[in-house]
Amino acid sequence: MAVSPSSSAQQARQALANRLAELCRDAGLNGRKLALLCGWHPSKSSRIMNARTPPSADDIRAWCCACGAEGQTDDLIASLRTVEDMWIGWRRMERAGLKQAQEARLPLFERTRRFRAYSSWFVPGLIQTYGYTEAVLRAVQRRRVEVDDVADAVAVRMERQHVLHEGDRWFAFLVEESVLRNGLGGADVQEEQLGHLLTVGSLPSVSLGVVPTRTDRSRMPVEGFWIFDTSQVNVELVSGYLTLTQPSEVAAYADTFTELADMAVYGAKARALITSAMRTLR
Repeated sequence: MAVSPSSSAQQARQALANRLAELCRDAGLNGRKLALLCGWHPSKSSRIMNARTPPSADDIRAWCCACGAEGQTDDLIASLRTVEDMWIGWRRMERAGLKQAQEARLPLFERTRRFRAYSSWFVPGLIQTYGYTEAVLRAVQRRRVEVDDVADAVAVRMERQHVLHEGDRWFAFLVEESVLRNGLGGADVQEEQLGHLLTVGSLPSVSLGVVPTRTDRSRMPVEGFWIFDTSQVNVELVSGYLTLTQPSEVAAYADTFTELADMAVYGAKARALITSAMRTLR
């Protein structure tokens, strides 16, 4: 599935650009005249109106002032923030450290009642052990984060796991079989994590499926993603964190989850794959 650039994010950028272009027309201006009033290069306003260049908050303030529409400034800046929040590069999300990035997701997890998570890279965060989480976040910190607050970030993620045991919630986790053998954190961490999967998979509110490694599969592995109820999808890509709320895109990920779920094994067959991976470690 191709998700970047996201059509949700692009549509939101285009909608903001259209609103700015409408203000320009209503003021009796064209792009060149507006750029002159704002003190910009003549092509800048055209790039903004065609959604080729995203405006800054200061650009929007200058635009509204030039169009005599100062009353719309706050609303348009709020729209800009919504667009920016759809796609967040890791550098921006984690510039203050990993703890803050983990805390930012807590409200979403607490208000969600139905969780669907698929991972082709590592065990999903809600069902990670302390040691496995520490290994994951330490690898992230070494690769791209200057601030070392891994211990605090691990504590936040562990605290977030309370949603597994509280309220009327339902969880469906899918992992590729390769996740069971990725070696992250070393043999001891891996064995503890695999044992934890056996425990979590027995919870009545949890469905744990493993997609077996095979040569004749109909759906190839895709990027890891979470579906929160039926309203939002979050995708973790190499370059950043994508939030999707467009119904068609949420539905596309729901369909993909269903396809992968149909390929997975559960119960005794899933446990057999997990215990086989544990035996390999020994």
